[in-house]
Amino acid sequence: MTPHIGQRITAQFDALSAQEQRVASFILDHFEDLAVYSAADLARLTGVSKSTVSRLFKRLGFESFRTVKTHARQLRNLGVPLVIDENALQENDGVAFQRHLLREQENLRQCLATLPPQRFSTLVEQLDTARRVVVIGFRNSYPLALHCRQQLIQARPDVRLAPQPNQSLAEEIVDLQAEDVVVLFGFRRRPAAFASLVEALERSSAKVVLIADPTAVAFAPKATWFLETPLESLSAFDSYATANSLICLIANAVLHQRLATGRARIDAIGDHYGALDELESLSEEGAAHF
Repeated sequence: MTPHIGQRITAQFDALSAQEQRVASFILDHFEDLAVYSAADLARLTGVSKSTVSRLFKRLGFESFRTVKTHARQLRNLGVPLVIDENALQENDGVAFQRHLLREQENLRQCLATLPPQRFSTLVEQLDTARRVVVIGFRNSYPLALHCRQQLIQARPDVRLAPQPNQSLAEEIVDLQAEDVVVLFGFRRRPAAFASLVEALERSSAKVVLIADPTAVAFAPKATWFLETPLESLSAFDSYATANSLICLIANAVLHQRLATGRARIDAIGDHYGALDELESLSEEGAAHF
């Protein structure tokens, strides 16, 4: 990837004029908000002329401020924490909460709209009957993989998480068979080896569920199922609310697919909680709230 604007500023900072350095320093200090400022905003907030702002951007390799904003949006699509909503800095809490709610609802609507019921039922059936389920996630996808495994292991046996901390993947995927299902989380800012992993899984006989944001669409043909899960938010950070909701939907569906054995397994796990004294027990006062 070519250097982003922050890296270009750092590399050229000493060669900039004093006024250009004022703008450059402001950009670095407010990098996450770059896409919501206009050229006039930057000039006003740093006390320089608009021509100075334009000259700085040309020094950095941008034809105009429009190309800077496009660059910032591209960075956001790659997962760099940047605010791209121009109203985000002017909202009061009440408005921000409402717009956040609407954004989350739209993410979930988009996700479920691309998941036909029959396709979902087939996926759940495979997760239910699989010999083994291997759940894989890296970086921001790792907590989601961990949560998915924790949910599925309550309903069915032999659900494995990979990679284990500081371990490699080769040992986890070498024995994959046609009766196995891999649930692969591939949200943006994926590690460089992600493409190689997808190809290795495609060569195996296992079925693959790819749960990822739209930037992973190029990998969709190599998966058995691609569940497109938006991460868009009004803030600088991605929202994984829809991904967690999808995990809940899948885990509940698997449990209901094998309700009798699943409930028996949950009861057995509960017995082990008690025998191992792993979880705190509810007080009578706390229990009264349930």
